[in-house]
Amino acid sequence: MAVSYPKELSKCSNEEIYLALLEHVKKLAAQKAGKDTAEKEKKKLYYISAEFLIGKLLSNNLINLGIYEEVRKELEDAGKSLSEIEELEPEPSLGNGGLGRLAACFLDSIATLGLNGDGVGLNYHYGLFRQVFENNAQKELPNPWIEKESWLTKTDKTYTIPFGGFSVQSRMYDIDVTGYENRTNKLHLFDIESVDEDIVKEGISFDKTDIKKNLTLFLYPDDSDDDGRILRVYQQYFMVSNAARLILDEAKERGSDIYDLADYAVIQINDTHPTMVIPELVRLLMEEGLLIDEAIDIVRKTCAYTNHTILAEALEKWPIGYLERAVPQLMPIIRQLDNRIRKEVRDESTYIIQDGLVHMANLDIHYGFSVNGVAYLHTEILKNSELKNFYQLYPEKFNNKTNGITFRRWLLHANPKLTELITELIGDGFKKDATELEKLAQFAEDEAVQTRLLEVKQSAKCELKDYLKRTQNIELDEHSVFDIQIKRLHEYKRQQMNALYVIHKYFDIKAGNLPKRPITVIFGAKAAPAYIIAKDIIHLILCLQELIANDPQVSPYLKVVMVENYNVTAAEKLIPACDIDEQISLASKEASGTGNMKFMLNGAVTIGTMDGANVEIAQLVGEDNIYIFGESSETVMEHYAKADYVSKDYYEKDEDIRRAVDFIVSDELKRIGNEEYLERLHHELISKDWFMTLLDWRDYMETKERMFADYEERLKWAKKMLINISQAGFFSSDRTIAQYNEDIWKL
Repeated sequence: MAVSYPKELSKCSNEEIYLALLEHVKKLAAQKAGKDTAEKEKKKLYYISAEFLIGKLLSNNLINLGIYEEVRKELEDAGKSLSEIEELEPEPSLGNGGLGRLAACFLDSIATLGLNGDGVGLNYHYGLFRQVFENNAQKELPNPWIEKESWLTKTDKTYTIPFGGFSVQSRMYDIDVTGYENRTNKLHLFDIESVDEDIVKEGISFDKTDIKKNLTLFLYPDDSDDDGRILRVYQQYFMVSNAARLILDEAKERGSDIYDLADYAVIQINDTHPTMVIPELVRLLMEEGLLIDEAIDIVRKTCAYTNHTILAEALEKWPIGYLERAVPQLMPIIRQLDNRIRKEVRDESTYIIQDGLVHMANLDIHYGFSVNGVAYLHTEILKNSELKNFYQLYPEKFNNKTNGITFRRWLLHANPKLTELITELIGDGFKKDATELEKLAQFAEDEAVQTRLLEVKQSAKCELKDYLKRTQNIELDEHSVFDIQIKRLHEYKRQQMNALYVIHKYFDIKAGNLPKRPITVIFGAKAAPAYIIAKDIIHLILCLQELIANDPQVSPYLKVVMVENYNVTAAEKLIPACDIDEQISLASKEASGTGNMKFMLNGAVTIGTMDGANVEIAQLVGEDNIYIFGESSETVMEHYAKADYVSKDYYEKDEDIRRAVDFIVSDELKRIGNEEYLERLHHELISKDWFMTLLDWRDYMETKERMFADYEERLKWAKKMLINISQAGFFSSDRTIAQYNEDIWKL
């Protein structure tokens, strides 16, 4: 293998090896760019997303290029460690949670299936933020990741992007997206040369009005004021205006006369952030000389929309005033688009402009040809409830595409020992066709296989122990149960319910009811800087972590860990080590989830509500191999419709709930924490509890106790693990992407 190292391998520093591998991988990836088929490919997909949480790329690329083992062994022979070299690589700070990780998995699968499709987003210099904990609270700092030598390649593609009163010059950077034993596609990230990292002062605060300097600094800048919200409009328009120009340029290069654009391009709008691509594309087509009717007709055949949520806050609605100020050239087109709907449709709830707000999802649905949800239950809720008015207008547009994950990263890379065991049992066909994992079911009763599976899990727990000791100076007991909840911090995901269980267990142990085995409850989550209650929940968890660690009566049996700055790199250690996976969102609120898929693939057993993809997981693994609790989505939606859920009733009637909730404002916690934060969270749970934590808490607590008891029957538990792994193949993003292509993109 011709990696050119600067000197004899054993004498190279890790930095020199990393840079040599970076260069070598880029060369190999370039050789597979579109393979030999590019000139034959007429139609191309453009997947536009505000987030691409791609994680570190070195090992993923080595695996996809088929040289991982060769490189690892060559380094080992020279006394070098690939995993140590990987640690030098900064993690690209381009996403937040599931939305961005899904987009990354999708790009991997698009290339793996040999499809002609690129991602389009923004090159955020500081990403979301780097999370640090001070005084048991989240503090946000910039998260720089761009280095002189990186996966980013500067291109000569630039555009002049007009805003209200000024314009900026864009620059396109590319990151190679390698498919598994297939082609290389691109992730196109747009930036501006005038961005100025030095304007960031205390924490992540900066002048939000200086657009020429701040435009690509942060993902999701703080939107607690008008300046922050308008900055998001500038960012979104910058992303889609560049994307639209690139799409038109490339379509023309492939032979389009613009009138037949839909034969050359298909645009997937990932959530509502890229919605402005619709009016922008209409505007640019009119600049090319098309009439507005022709332009609208073309755009309607080119754009498709993925809905990721029923949460109102995530279905963006922008005040007309913001758009008039930031992108005045779009408003006449948006008004035209709205007027057409008003002439065709009587249902005012579907209009694009309502009460001075532009409803982005409404724009997507009217002017795209496809609307998809991301799990069976989610799509049914869209059709029968949340978007029922639109479904009645356009039943033919609606379809489901259950999310998936890329097995190369979440099994081959994250869990090599499990990969080795599976390969030994069923061969390596599953690496390309994940449904082959079903062959593992034949070993469900095989005690020798069960024992080996438990050994693999134990090894992953030891690796997590070493990783957290090394990176965060956290001590874990690898013989305890690892109960893990890692995801974005949001009340609907109900980390607060897990924290209340911890308090319940704390009291239990104080009363002398000791668990059969110590329990380690691990959280990883970032809260949006302006999301006060989410930050209060983090504060509670960190206070519990400190309180329990310093209690000699409780600490031998219970430990709470909040992993700092949770990201893809941490997830790759946490997921293989997990025993119990927490997927406890309020039923009807989690569109899909993809963490649940990664955990089952790695042999964790899920405790969850019948929500998102948990529904499909439960159908696949059977009720003995997942722990379902909580009210159904129908019941929950009925509570919302009738506005009859009163959390105080549960608090007053249930002594355990009352004791756990009141402990939040106990003297013990106030001594450690911030009285204002704790009292605010306590008040929120009793007086509002919008996501119905207390509704499901008793069922959750009892289900969890049953789970801990079952865990002690080790071989029976290993059988549950094996069945989960064997059924995970359905959740491959290769399957999801094949369905997108068959039903929507038709590449």
